[in-house]
Amino acid sequence: MEGSSLPSSDSDLKRALGNSSNGAEFQLGGEDEEAAGPEEEAPMPKNYLWLSILSCFCPAYPINIVAFVFSIWAVNSYNDGDVEGSKRLAHNAFWVAIASIIIGIVIIALYCTVHFTTHAI
Repeated sequence: MEGSSLPSSDSDLKRALGNSSNGAEFQLGGEDEEAAGPEEEAPMPKNYLWLSILSCFCPAYPINIVAFVFSIWAVNSYNDGDVEGSKRLAHNAFWVAIASIIIGIVIIALYCTVHFTTHAI
């Protein structure tokens, strides 16, 4: 193997491979990585799922179920990539859940008022 130009050890191989590449190759690789980098994702807006679940304990059943559905739709909309739609649905879920809680408190207050003010005859 007299005419062979193979390195004799691992360190020689690494040095030979390191010397064979030029700086322009590395520079081009760095530019491509920056250009092809992932886009920054928008942070997930509040979906008020906890509030809609809390509103499900109030006795305003058709309304609090709608709030829960809106909050689930907000999560699904964000997962599909529609951030603006997710914000809109979350805003709707918030106001419907608040309305459900207020209506539930009014129903409980009316029930307690009627129950404790009537006398058994």
